[in-house]
Amino acid sequence: MNRTKGDEEEYWNSSKFKAFTFDDEDDELSQLKESKRAVNSLRDFVDDDDDDDLERVSWSGEPVGSISWSIKETAGNSGSNSEQLKGRNSFSSYAQLPKPASTYSLSSFFRGRTRPGSFQSLSDALSDTPAKSYAPELRRPKGEYRDYSNDWSPSDTVRRLRKGKVCSLERFRSLQDKLQLLEEAVSMHDGNVITAVLIFLKRTLSKEILFRELEVRQIALRHFIHFLKEIGEQKLLLDLFRFLDRTEELALSHYREHLNIQDPEKRKEFLKTCIGLPFSAEDSAHIQDHYTLLERQIIIEANDRHLESAGQTEIFRKHPRKASILNMPLVTTLFYSCFYHYMEAEGTFSSPVNLKKTFKIPDKQYVLTALAARAKLRAWHDVDALFTTKNWLGYTKKRAPIGFHRVVEILHKNSAPVQILQEYVNLVEDVDTKLNLATKFKCHDVVIDTCRDLKDRQQLVAYRSKVDKGSAEEEKIDAILSSSQIRWKN
Repeated sequence: MNRTKGDEEEYWNSSKFKAFTFDDEDDELSQLKESKRAVNSLRDFVDDDDDDDLERVSWSGEPVGSISWSIKETAGNSGSNSEQLKGRNSFSSYAQLPKPASTYSLSSFFRGRTRPGSFQSLSDALSDTPAKSYAPELRRPKGEYRDYSNDWSPSDTVRRLRKGKVCSLERFRSLQDKLQLLEEAVSMHDGNVITAVLIFLKRTLSKEILFRELEVRQIALRHFIHFLKEIGEQKLLLDLFRFLDRTEELALSHYREHLNIQDPEKRKEFLKTCIGLPFSAEDSAHIQDHYTLLERQIIIEANDRHLESAGQTEIFRKHPRKASILNMPLVTTLFYSCFYHYMEAEGTFSSPVNLKKTFKIPDKQYVLTALAARAKLRAWHDVDALFTTKNWLGYTKKRAPIGFHRVVEILHKNSAPVQILQEYVNLVEDVDTKLNLATKFKCHDVVIDTCRDLKDRQQLVAYRSKVDKGSAEEEKIDAILSSSQIRWKN
């Protein structure tokens, strides 16, 4: 079936259900419908008998039927079709109606009627439009429009910040408003809100005013100090401590700057300047030890690098260094000295004994570190000498400040032979601990002898199943079980 272009457009655009479109035609039709309802509501206010008393004029203000109106009407009709096509694609609002010459009089416009033989009225034209369903546009809540306003009070602003909403603080320009904003943030007890307000104050207030106001607000001051430490603004933090006359915190913050110095010589010189700062007695000792340790590390590193490059020292040939000793902790330096310089005289800087005396290292820490270093090298003679002591009569005795159970664990970790393990397991005083360690590390002789001493036949019989058949340990167990000289308790 053939359709004209206008009919085909009306067919495709008159669907009962229609998806969202950016086309402007639907907006114009909905707006014209609104106009229709407005016109119909005015019919009751206009008397039908007053038609002859009212003068009919066109949109241009000229009386309908005059000579000038007829000329403009003829010219307007010729271009009405083209202007109607343009109007469909325009984005004008319903208030901007086209202004060609019209055949409507004011009375017919308000009544919704036309003259005989003239064009249809607005209401009649709209009544011919096919019915369509249009979704109403929902207005936003008034609270959403206030999101973009600048009328928030300090308390409202803080509440919004606490809820995570975007809120500009730039409108608070006076010092009184800024301090009130800070007071409200502190009263909320929310660290994130307090920090956000402090960042704003840091950016908008001078340093002197900010420090003065924070001095009387301790909660905000603590948050600000923590914030400066987190972001690493050492200069501003030092100025704040200097203003508050916190000399010890000032010294500690100054000392913390050494972490940013990579060159060992420059770091050593910086630490030297920290020695005279007003630290506490304990902290002053630590600063002095830090400076002395770095000074020795520089000397040891230079000497060992030379020995390693020369290739004349056996320990450096068998075990090349994996890392530099510079800026290492004291325990790491002690382990390094016990590994590479264990037998050196006490007078050298790299001697473990010298380090122990200089830095007052406790015996337990020294023995534990030296044991780990010498066991890693499998120097069992040095391990034995480490625990051998002499009394005033000249008798030797093995003594371990860390306990022989820890000695056994460290030796097993470094793959010590069974004979070495058994020797130190036998030195464990607690019987239950001794049996557990001997069973765990398969020290069979220790387990067998302990069970025999305890006269525990059942435990010995149970352990017999854990040794290899035909082994010397099995034969030893059988000999003990068959002995008539032992009075078993079970």
